[in-house]
Order: sequence, then C-alpha cells, then structure tokens
Amino acid sequence: MRVAGLVLLVAIAGHASVLGVSTAAPSLTEARVRAELPAAEQRPWLEYLRRSQHQMAADKAALAAERTGTKELPTQAKEGNSARAIPLHAEAAFYKSAEARQLGDAILSFQTPAGGWSKNLALVAPRARGEGYTTNNLSRYLGEDDFDAPKDPNWNYVGTLDNDATNTELRYLALLSAAWPGHEGDAYRASFIRGIEYLLAAQYPNGGWPQVWPLEGGYHDAITFNDDAVTESAETLTLAAGGGRWPVVSEPPTQPTVVPAARTVYADYSFVPEDVRFQARLAVGRALQCILKTQQRVGGVLTVWSQQVDPLTLQPVSGRNFEPAALSSGESASVMEYLMAVPNPSPEVVRAVESAAAWFEAHKIMGYTWSGGRTTPGGRKLTAVAGAGPLWARYYSLGDSAHGGGKPVFGDRDKTIHDDVMELSLERRNGYAWYSNGPERVLAEVPGWKKSLGKN
Repeated sequence: MRVAGLVLLVAIAGHASVLGVSTAAPSLTEARVRAELPAAEQRPWLEYLRRSQHQMAADKAALAAERTGTKELPTQAKEGNSARAIPLHAEAAFYKSAEARQLGDAILSFQTPAGGWSKNLALVAPRARGEGYTTNNLSRYLGEDDFDAPKDPNWNYVGTLDNDATNTELRYLALLSAAWPGHEGDAYRASFIRGIEYLLAAQYPNGGWPQVWPLEGGYHDAITFNDDAVTESAETLTLAAGGGRWPVVSEPPTQPTVVPAARTVYADYSFVPEDVRFQARLAVGRALQCILKTQQRVGGVLTVWSQQVDPLTLQPVSGRNFEPAALSSGESASVMEYLMAVPNPSPEVVRAVESAAAWFEAHKIMGYTWSGGRTTPGGRKLTAVAGAGPLWARYYSLGDSAHGGGKPVFGDRDKTIHDDVMELSLERRNGYAWYSNGPERVLAEVPGWKKSLGKN
C-alpha cells in the first residue's frame, strides 16, 4: 500500500519505539490532477479547483467591501463553542422562543458568502459589519514547518466541516423553519438552501468532502472522516433530499414518521426545491461510493477507515503533526454506523460493515483502562485491570498482518510516531483521546442489524 505522510526510520538494535516521522499531506493542485489522473478523468477535478479558487476570491472580496471606508480594521470573531453548543434536541417550545431566534440570527450573520460556516465561534450576537467570518483558529503550539500552519493566518477555516461546523448550523435552521413557518422564518429557509448548495459545491467529484472549502491546502484538502465530516454531510443531504417535516430523534431518521408523538420536535425540509433535492440525492449516492472505496485494505484484508485520505489516491495521509497516516477506530465506528443505517443495503455495503466489525473484534484491547488527566500525577496512562475492556487505540498501523494491520501507534507534536503512548510528550499524551471504548456501542448493534437483513 502506498501511503503519503509517513517516513520510516531505521530500527536500532532490532526494535525502535519511534516508528517513523509523519510528512505533510499534499494539497490538491492542478499539477497533481494533470500528473496523477488519466486525461479522461481530469475535467471535473480541474473545474472543481477553479470553482474553489473563484469562490475564495469572492468570499474575500465580500469581506473587503464591508470594510471599505472603515477607519479601523474590525477584529476577528470572538471564540466560542459554535456548532457544539447549538441545541438540536431541546424542547419544542425553545425553538419558538426569542432566545432561539437570537441564536438563529447570529448563525445567519456568520454564514460565509460561499454558504458555509467556520468553527469555534461565539454565536452570542450577530456578526458586525466588517467583522471576520472566523476566530483566530491558530494553534498556540504552532512551530516551524507545522502541518497546521495556514497559508494565510488571516484567512483560516473560512467555511469548514471541522468540529461539526456547517452541518450543525443547517440542522438548527431546519428546526427554526418548522417553528417559524411564516414570513418570520423565510430568512432561515433561504440560509439553509445556501448551506445545502455549499455542501454540493464542496463535494469532490468522487463523493468525498474536504475539511475546509474553498480549499485551503495541506491536510485540509484531504477527504475528511475526522469529526464525521463525510457522514454528517451525507446525512444532512439525505434529510434535505427527503423533504417534508421530520420528527427529531436522537439520531437522524432514515424514513419520515407519519404519526409522531404529540410533543415531537419537528425539523422542516419541505421548502427545499425539487432541483436541489435531486442534486442532494445524487450527492448522497456519490458519498456512499466514496465511503466504500476508501475502506482500507491491508495485506489484502478489508479493514476500516482512516481519519483522512488523499482525494486523488484515496490513501491515508497525515493530519496535524500528531495525527499519522493510519487506520482510525473512532472515525471508523461512525462510518460503520452510517452504513448500518443505509436502507436496503447492497452486498457491498453489507460486506463493508461485516469486514469492519471483524476488524474491530480482532483489535480490541482487553484487561486495560485508559485513565488519568492533566492534573493526575504522571498524567494519563494505560493500566492493567482484570476484567476491564474493551478498548481500542485511536490509531493503528497500516503494516501488513494476517488481520489487516493493527499495531497501536501514537503521534507527537514533533511528528514522530511511536508504538508506546508513554513515550509521547506529557502535553500530547494528556491532550488527546489515544484510547476509547467508542466502537463497543456500534458493535453491539451489529447482531440486530444482521437480523433485520435476515442474516444470522
């Protein structure tokens, strides 16, 4: 398997805990498209790149026009929890409240000209004229040649799917549409349509989504499963394509419910034009094909997914300095859950789920806990505890084995890749979820899913 993002080091004395050094994920460029794709496949990718460039120029021009004539350059937006603080499962009365509309109006104001949203915003008040669409969004750990260093520090994450951004705002606007069906909700509906058009424009020709669009370069251009960017976008488009008023439950429904409970909270997609719904349906189909194609084979074995993959080669690439090109358990559990919700799954979808489930079973870690924190003496650590588990490491190596790769690996801010979490710097060991039991829940759903398909 050809993998971008990893340079192997020579082992010393037969073993080395430092397995390699991550290298930067390549940007998507016209030169790469022309060099790496057959001539017959290049046109949609070249058109995509031109559309991205034109949209970034339009976004910058719109902000510059707002700032024309101002004596003092407006500040960047204030930092907050943004999408992760937007309530999608409140009581029905909330969405009819002044508080809900205040949040909705702030969301409207921070929508970029392209139609998306940035992340980590404080959505407590509408964006002021000339104020940036984004917060600083620069890591305080940025070093020389850091993978996370933006090309332009003043234009970073302007439209993103990271940290659940854009998809969460769209789901909230659909709730406001249902709560305000008259003229008072028209602005929310118009904003929603622009957001759906953003998702359609940002989708790669092969069905994946980058983390940031218009494209920013580096690992942001990779097809991104991190923070469920691909699956959340496909789910949002599924909802838009379905139209109608759907009851909101803990997870997005796969089919409309005809007779909901009396106090059910609604999300409204009935206003989505048929041509947009048609394009959304096509996009969902492309996303599914991309998901199936990006499931990694290691040693000939179909395994799970990576956190991010190159949009052209579909091979794993590095993310931030400490996020190596590897198999990723958390993102894969989410992808597996998405596939299990696909109605009338094809044999390819069934095989993908069953292969991922088998990989998870083969790579679970029993008899250990991952505990501690920043204030714990010695920090977080893996501790042997009888009867504990299962746990999974966040990342697993891509090396061949009878079970499809599978050694836990860990990245540090200096780009080194280790086979022992205790050899990471204390800051990085304490600051990342290196182990979790997240896949356990989706594995527990597999028997019921198989039964629903008539499989034992």
